[in-house]
Amino acid sequence: MGYTKTTELDSNYNHLEKMSTSELLTYINNEDKTVALSVEKAIPQIELLSKIIVKKLKNGGRLFYIGAGTSGRLGILDASECPPTFGVSHELVNGLIAGGDTAIRKAVEFAEDSTTQGWKDLLNQQISTKDIVVGIAASGTTPYVISALEMCKKNEIITGCITCNENSPLSNTALYPIEIVVGPEFVTGSSRMKAGTAQKMVLNMISTTTMILLGKVKGNKMVDMQLSNHKLVNRGINMLCEELSIKTSEANMLLKKYGSVRKAIENYK
Repeated sequence: MGYTKTTELDSNYNHLEKMSTSELLTYINNEDKTVALSVEKAIPQIELLSKIIVKKLKNGGRLFYIGAGTSGRLGILDASECPPTFGVSHELVNGLIAGGDTAIRKAVEFAEDSTTQGWKDLLNQQISTKDIVVGIAASGTTPYVISALEMCKKNEIITGCITCNENSPLSNTALYPIEIVVGPEFVTGSSRMKAGTAQKMVLNMISTTTMILLGKVKGNKMVDMQLSNHKLVNRGINMLCEELSIKTSEANMLLKKYGSVRKAIENYK
């Protein structure tokens, strides 16, 4: 069955090199404005995947993102921000990229074309049926990602995906596909743009919703955040002042004593 390569189509614009700076910025922004509406259409798909992720994590499983290039980097970004923001372990949400850590900063040639390395990378993480794996690929055709999800399926590991094409090979492989059809990029085929923005938005939605449903937020506050710098310590103090109706000095003492906003609130008398 065929599919429409929306991320690879010709741009809606031409002769970009003849445009002024203002025109370029305006047209790029105009294209970006359409991304949120494309994401909105996929909320039912995002909901299905989010629910199964929450279930898996509540039962002791882990979440793995796996991708190549921009998609892989976005997964790593989302995973790396979960511990400081929500106070979870670094093992709970994981990002894997074709080419390994080197590829985070510099492209590794042909890494995404491997049909075996994705599964090897998951095996190195002791992947099991308790876990869930989300493949990320704008085109939905990346061999590294598709082959990894195929092996997950053979080993009864639940999978999801985030792609920007309908009915792509990746969508047809994943049990819980998310398809954000953003249409042609401003620069033809540059899926780091609208497709990347869409993927980042969906990842934000999934991880934030998951952490809230895991009890990592109180009211609207990040009460489990890691107090890793002065800005976050001050934020924690302000949270305590607001939540407990106490002065800054007392909030500071509580935070130093208990080491977290949540523990300070729970132990306040």
